[in-house]
Amino acid sequence: MNVSVRLAAYYFGFFAHAGAYVSYFALYLAARGLSAAEIAFALAMPQLARIVAPALWGWLADEWGLHYAGARRAIVIFSGFALLCGFASLYAAERAGSIAFALLAMSLLSAGAMPLIEAITFSVLEGRAGQYGPIRLWGSIGFILAVLGTGVWLDHHEAVTLIDVLLVLTALACAVSFAVPHGAAPRARHAHASLGAVLRRPGVLAFFGACFCMTAAHGAMYVFYSIYLEAAGYSKTLIGALWTIGVLAEVLLFLRLPQMLRRFSLRALLFVSFACAVVRFLAIGWGVESIAVLAAAQLLHAATFGAFHAGCVAAVHRLFPGPLAARGQALYSSIAYGLGGAAGSLVAGATWVALGASASFAISALFALAGAVLVVWRVRV
Repeated sequence: MNVSVRLAAYYFGFFAHAGAYVSYFALYLAARGLSAAEIAFALAMPQLARIVAPALWGWLADEWGLHYAGARRAIVIFSGFALLCGFASLYAAERAGSIAFALLAMSLLSAGAMPLIEAITFSVLEGRAGQYGPIRLWGSIGFILAVLGTGVWLDHHEAVTLIDVLLVLTALACAVSFAVPHGAAPRARHAHASLGAVLRRPGVLAFFGACFCMTAAHGAMYVFYSIYLEAAGYSKTLIGALWTIGVLAEVLLFLRLPQMLRRFSLRALLFVSFACAVVRFLAIGWGVESIAVLAAAQLLHAATFGAFHAGCVAAVHRLFPGPLAARGQALYSSIAYGLGGAAGSLVAGATWVALGASASFAISALFALAGAVLVVWRVRV
């Protein structure tokens, strides 16, 4: 089977489970009786795990990979089964604390998958970074199908049945993980010194700071968006449709990514993504009564996730070459989706009830503005 097809299949399977989880897991937690603060705390657990876990898995992949060519692939397979077991354990979790612990343990064991897949993909596409988009878009397609299908399911079944859906989708992710190619193996043992040299560069620190800001900006979105829309009177099917609009826009961007990377610098793509994030979160926070405003805001997902993420993984590949590739992608995951995601979730949890939904989304916009300032000030990629 063609290596691009194998990678596309993994992205499809992984993001199908992610679509159901991101879009509806907060509703599942609410149905289990958790408060807004408990939901934010539980959803912060995977982000907290990503602060340390991706870096550890990246280090293991690079060190083990010196002796075993399939190290990265083996960790990806293990991560899939950790997800499957983690979601299954929620059947036995009775209280908010046990649910949070299950999510934390699951995330610690599975957080290595996506950074390693990104490293494998760019090693396979060496010199053809523009081809990342046509492969990665299959993850978006999996996300869309899962969001729409799960939304229809939940309109006819109780929210607690989401775990049944997640188990089926995670089993799919496990199955396709066996098709993941090995990718290029690490070629040197002096990566530690080189890694320190890269991290001491001011532009690299500013880049990671901007990544932190963007993911923190999405905190209120990923924790409370579905709850926010349900409280405003939208059905679960319509909530799923709004999530889908954003991912469809992301798919179109990934299709155009080869041309965009030839025409624009990575720095320009990053700046535009932050500017769009400011507009998007203000629109969501203050325009929930208008389906047209919400739909327009979701179209900006093409920039705030699609252009941002594609630009970031390409920048990391450029900043952390060769034997540093896995650790570079792991650091990106740890700082952006770990520190940034945890901070965004906890800030959203603290402000949602105290200040209100509109204020929480305004704080999201401020995070995005701070990221734009960092890009303009220091980032050079």
